[in-house]
Amino acid sequence: MTAGTQATTPATAGATEKRTALYGRHEALGASFTDFGGWQMPLKYGSELAEHRAVREAAGLFDLSHMGEVWATGPAAGAFLDYALVGKLSAIAVGKAKYSLICAEDGGIIDDLIVYRVAPEQYLVVPNAGNADTVAAELEARREAFGSDGGGVSLRDASAETSLIAVQGPNAQEIVLSLVAADQADAVTGLKYYASLGLELELRDGGVPVLLARTGYTGEDGFELFVANEHAAGLWDAIRAAGEGRDLIPCGLAARDSLRLEAGMPLYGNELSRDVTPFEAGLGGVVALKSKDGDFVGRAALQAKKDDGAGTTGGRRLVGLRGLGRRAARSHYTVLKDGRQVGEVTSGQPSPTLGYPVALAYVDVELAEPGTQLEVDLRGKAEPFEVVALPFYKRER
Repeated sequence: MTAGTQATTPATAGATEKRTALYGRHEALGASFTDFGGWQMPLKYGSELAEHRAVREAAGLFDLSHMGEVWATGPAAGAFLDYALVGKLSAIAVGKAKYSLICAEDGGIIDDLIVYRVAPEQYLVVPNAGNADTVAAELEARREAFGSDGGGVSLRDASAETSLIAVQGPNAQEIVLSLVAADQADAVTGLKYYASLGLELELRDGGVPVLLARTGYTGEDGFELFVANEHAAGLWDAIRAAGEGRDLIPCGLAARDSLRLEAGMPLYGNELSRDVTPFEAGLGGVVALKSKDGDFVGRAALQAKKDDGAGTTGGRRLVGLRGLGRRAARSHYTVLKDGRQVGEVTSGQPSPTLGYPVALAYVDVELAEPGTQLEVDLRGKAEPFEVVALPFYKRER
């Protein structure tokens, strides 16, 4: 199969291995692939350090088509999402987006996700790749429990037909503007963080409808573009062409992981899981216990957790750790205090931007204050680390 046909047709290479509509483009660029959530995704194209630095200094291009897309539509769509998720999604203004969580009845996190309100009665829910099917099924079950005939809300899982491309970095806006008609330029430059707009881009195959969102997972300014699979390859090629002379390079999941870690952003399966509540993960502010009326799935358990001081007294809390030496902590390494185990690292590596090791870890709450001196067992040797406020890296606005 040629790169062109491969790039426009999602395919499966085996019973559990899925490929995005851009797989052929990655293959032609010599990408190293890795399994992520059942998808064959580019890990890197060359140097992951160069890809990381490109995003911090110029621009990086990512294929995120393994993410899920579920549309909720109807007069009660906002009220339904208020019931299904922990946030008050009905309060989102049209054209805006909100970070939220879907939790189980016991308060455990099923997934973290972003919700876009694209019209008064239409929302787009974007779950993580490995949880996309679970979230879609859970939303459908909650729709059925929401009211007779689902309360008039319809759900459509568009994950299999939708591609998602991200342009991240200081040059991202300039690159995107070069693809936009002159009469839409002001709308793009005026687009705020966690906002979106629908527009049409003129590509080689004609006008292509795109949902453009100023969101990302790197700590940099940037955009995410939702597009139908059949137009994904054309959009990818157009962005790469627009990036010539602007130092844009394709980037894989390795750079995406180091970028999000520097930005202090949690990753499901590392920092977030069914065994963790929002309060322990430092995401208590996402839970709308006061700001929305009525019940929502997990409310009783989350209220009880909050009343018991979850995340503030007893138990553990997610923190940032800065290495005081040169060696980096890694996932599942033990955190120590005076030789006593007090926590576990969830993510860690050397920071390419900052020049020292950084890590996220769950530690005993009484040790979660910034400035606390801890150690991490690095294969039998205790190395010094210090609790620091998140994020590790914050771009200049």
